[in-house]
Amino acid sequence: MTTIPVHIGHVVRNARVFNAQRWQGAPYTMDELLKTVGDLFTLLDQRKMKYTLVGGVAILQYIQGRNTEDIDFIINTTALKKLPEITITSQDTFFARGRYQDLQIDFLLTKNPLFAHVQKRYTTKQPFFERMIASATVDGLLLLKLYALPSLYRQGDFTRVGLYENDVATLMFYHRPTVADLVDELRAYMSGQDITAIQDIVADIEQRIQRFQRKPKAE
Repeated sequence: MTTIPVHIGHVVRNARVFNAQRWQGAPYTMDELLKTVGDLFTLLDQRKMKYTLVGGVAILQYIQGRNTEDIDFIINTTALKKLPEITITSQDTFFARGRYQDLQIDFLLTKNPLFAHVQKRYTTKQPFFERMIASATVDGLLLLKLYALPSLYRQGDFTRVGLYENDVATLMFYHRPTVADLVDELRAYMSGQDITAIQDIVADIEQRIQRFQRKPKAE
């Protein structure tokens, strides 16, 4: 775990600075962005919203080097309706995307049984620069990443597959979770075919970790 609290505003700001696609279009000030992030969490606390921080920002509590412009939450659909300050730009049964001022937010809705399960069993308070924030644990993040991977493969989303597999591999390498138990836990939420795909992905990652740990022979 990081010893210096993650500054969510700085994470989002730095990701935008290095995103060349953001250099075109309307200018914005980074000070305003930092304030927006702080205001978002103040709003959630004032409304007494039950939420769990997930995604790239949550992962930064456990590994370094993950950039993200978005903030991701698990939240109840009813709770989301109590946040009119967030403009919902798209929504389906299990996911929603919205904007709070200039900040993009992705929501994993608890209508999905796995998302509800992660929020209930794998949420803990974590110290961020902004404040203490309800955030997913290592096991919770792994459940979400593994759950998403078979679908991403079917969609042919190579970029996200690479990001998600790297997140899984790095969490496995540094935190040594009991991944077999997590895969068994996913059986209640996924098809047998998808579980087999996840087992293959995990086996491949475990082999990569073993190769990395193997010391070269002395000459």
